[in-house]
Order: sequence, then structure tokens, then C-alpha cells
Amino acid sequence: MAFDVKLLDIIACPVSKGKLEYDKENNVLICRASRLVYPINDSIPVLLEEQATPLEE
Repeated sequence: MAFDVKLLDIIACPVSKGKLEYDKENNVLICRASRLVYPINDSIPVLLEEQATPLEE
């Protein structure tokens, strides 16, 4: 089961409240405003600041 990209219309970064981008190759959600990367586990986005990693460009 893959991540449902339709969720991107209703979820936001819990830190910045900004839009999230789906990185299909790495199976993560990226918030450019807060520069955080959120994991997706078993098709479920983990939108916890403690679980996020810093965005490396």
C-alpha cells in the first residue's frame, strides 16, 4: 500500500503549518518552510517534530 498523495491537500507541517511535498523516491514528506523531513511508515505520515530530520539540500 502506497502513500495517498490526496492527503497532501489536507495535511500540513505541524511546525510551520506550511505545505508538504511528497518525495516518492525516499518515501518522505518535505516541508521547505521549516526545513524538515517527515518519515512515512506503512503508508502513514509521521508528522511529529521529534521524528523529523533536518532537510539537507
